[in-house]
Amino acid sequence: YLPKLVRAGYRVAVCEQLEKPITGKMVRRGVTEVITPGVTSSDNILEQNKNNFLCAIHTSDDKYYGIALLDISTGEFLVSEGEWSRIEKTVEAYEPSEILYSKPKRLIKDQLSEKFYTYPIEDWVFQHDYTNEKLLNHFKTISLGGFGIDDMKLGQVAAGAILHYLATTENNNLNHVSKITRIAHERFVWLDKFTVRNLELVYSPHEKGKSLLDILDATVCPLGARLMRKWLLLPLKTHLQIEQRLNGVQFFVENSTLLHDIQKNLRIIGDLERIAGKIPLKKINPREVQQLARALRAINTIKEDCGPFENVALDRLVKPLDACLNLCAHIEVTISDAPPVVLLKGGVIRDGANKELDELRYLVRHANDILKEIENKEIEASGITGLKVGFNNVFGYYIEVTARFKNATIPDNWQRKQTLANAERYITPELKVIEEKIFSAEDKIRDLEDKLFEELRLELLEFIPQLQSNSSLLASLDCIGAFAQLATKNNYVRPTFNTEKRIDIKNGRHPVIEARLGAAQKYTPNDTLLDANTQQIQIITGPNMAGKSAYLRQTGIICLMAQIGSFVPAESADVCILEKIFTRVGATDNISSGESTFMVEMNETANIMNNISENNLILLDEIGRGTSTFDGISIAWALAEFLHAHIHTPLTLFATHYHELNELTETLERVKNVHASTKEINNKIIFLHKIVEGGSEHSFGVHVARMAGMPQHITQRATELLHQFENQAEERTENKKGKKSKVDKETLQRIAHEKSMQLNFFSIDDPRLQRIKDALDAMDLNSTTPVELMMKVYEWKKMLD
Repeated sequence: YLPKLVRAGYRVAVCEQLEKPITGKMVRRGVTEVITPGVTSSDNILEQNKNNFLCAIHTSDDKYYGIALLDISTGEFLVSEGEWSRIEKTVEAYEPSEILYSKPKRLIKDQLSEKFYTYPIEDWVFQHDYTNEKLLNHFKTISLGGFGIDDMKLGQVAAGAILHYLATTENNNLNHVSKITRIAHERFVWLDKFTVRNLELVYSPHEKGKSLLDILDATVCPLGARLMRKWLLLPLKTHLQIEQRLNGVQFFVENSTLLHDIQKNLRIIGDLERIAGKIPLKKINPREVQQLARALRAINTIKEDCGPFENVALDRLVKPLDACLNLCAHIEVTISDAPPVVLLKGGVIRDGANKELDELRYLVRHANDILKEIENKEIEASGITGLKVGFNNVFGYYIEVTARFKNATIPDNWQRKQTLANAERYITPELKVIEEKIFSAEDKIRDLEDKLFEELRLELLEFIPQLQSNSSLLASLDCIGAFAQLATKNNYVRPTFNTEKRIDIKNGRHPVIEARLGAAQKYTPNDTLLDANTQQIQIITGPNMAGKSAYLRQTGIICLMAQIGSFVPAESADVCILEKIFTRVGATDNISSGESTFMVEMNETANIMNNISENNLILLDEIGRGTSTFDGISIAWALAEFLHAHIHTPLTLFATHYHELNELTETLERVKNVHASTKEINNKIIFLHKIVEGGSEHSFGVHVARMAGMPQHITQRATELLHQFENQAEERTENKKGKKSKVDKETLQRIAHEKSMQLNFFSIDDPRLQRIKDALDAMDLNSTTPVELMMKVYEWKKMLD
């Protein structure tokens, strides 16, 4: 039940015996461990491909925050500071299982408790003097300057609060937590939670859908899978580091046989990182110690296999590996070939590893033979051929001489213990020694195995730094090998980088959609060209279902894959190094906060517009569709003008059904029109999924409704109405010269800049509509709940009926 309870958010106290049972005495028991969602090393609770971070957040003024994250199973200890947007992004990226906060700071709970498990602790814990002392005592230093966090006071408080919490949960042996690392946000691309969600990087909102992580994660061991997740959520901005990864991928693409051999050994290595984390926690079992030896042998094999190859990228990952061969040899001569998981079952220590243990085992295994030897020895010494060695619960082992030999000479070292009608029973010093050894052998064997295993565990403690260093290198090796395997399998290419703020992708493909199509259906590739000087914004029009959203997403994903050091799904890709990727794709309402779909859309769009900086990629899909047509066009038009005029000239893909935006090219020089092409055959529309130059004038919404199975009489009527509305629109836009225009540009620009312009159906002379208008004018929308709005709409509908 433990995994179920912890996953449900409960804190579980584990009570065990604190001393060995003694006959007639009450055994003392107590709490030996408190397991919480963020504090566990149990394999039954932990996910192999994901870290299990315990998080603490601290603020003194609700403006600037400190955050710390610790994975007790691996020893990773991270700290950062910043405004709430950065803290929220950090939480989203690392997905902690438990978040600690000060009881009075309810704002933290309110912001995070909907998605994360939060736990309040006493306010006095979050004091700098107390937490600083905790950190200094743990790391045995006189300052934290050596870790690069000396200036992060709020982060230090959060980190110290974590150590305090671990002590209260009976986790005091934290030798594997040997350093604390600053999260260098300046090194990583800014991906807000909307972008992570919209690009489906780690989760797919669809029941049977796949995320980008599902496609990229071709790693073969758990420590590689965990690192792959981090790399995906934290793409690099440093060109040198990106090229180092790409060089490694290139090497393995060209040396696939070596990669196969390395991956075979990586599978043997398993989860070395978490095995190392169990050593100081005293949670490592005999079978895991044996697995540690196998892992070290596999590391040595990897080093030998890579020895003949001379490559800088390979050397960076393999040369620093330490196979710890002396430790490996010691484990192999100490632990048996097939040890049990539980130490108490015995058979953990190998025969020949300890002389005393061998003697005790010999006694247990050959007790009858030993007693027979003593019997034969005493017959020979005494000449009494009728003696036998026996046993009872009163005297233990004894020598019995039958009445036939009552006149025989009894040796001096025999001591009479019992006289029977037919026999006499004796004991000897040697027999009592053997008896004690046999009786206590099982307990002594168990105690001695405990002692020898603990000595080995203490020896393992000294090698934790080497094991953690090996884990980090092997995780990187696994990820780079996975990238190379995918590149070979899926025909990915190495990206190049420019400094001109340009994205030039030839025949790019969406890796997730391509994988879903499989070999049966070929993915239609598309080119993407964005240039801050000549083609900053693409306006993408075209029908529903024609591939506009896929085109947006694939561009963002290709750029992101390039910056995590992966080859990309394209014929070629020359991209600039991005600092931020923003997306506004799809939206749903937020009932709990009383926000409509349009309000959610505007919130996300406002977040983008307020955070634009140098070298940004912005992906916008259907902005303004949640409101009236004129409102939507106005907002979309104004956004395009704003982005075009922005000092940082962000590269932008803007998909829309507002075909009027095609006319932006006439007034904005760096705007380009493209559309998703179609072909009409026998009155049927075929979507080609190809992005070509020029704008589109049709969305084919009725056709898509027909494809979805809408009843025929509805789609026929919709087609009639569509033609009717289109004719009316053309008549309204006919200018004085008789020349028809698709849109009155002056009107559109006025709509985009004048807030007063709004389509007004209340101009109809109808007293019922006038009453509804009066009611709307009197309403305070900010204080009206969704339920109250629904009731009002119901009331107005009855009025109109």
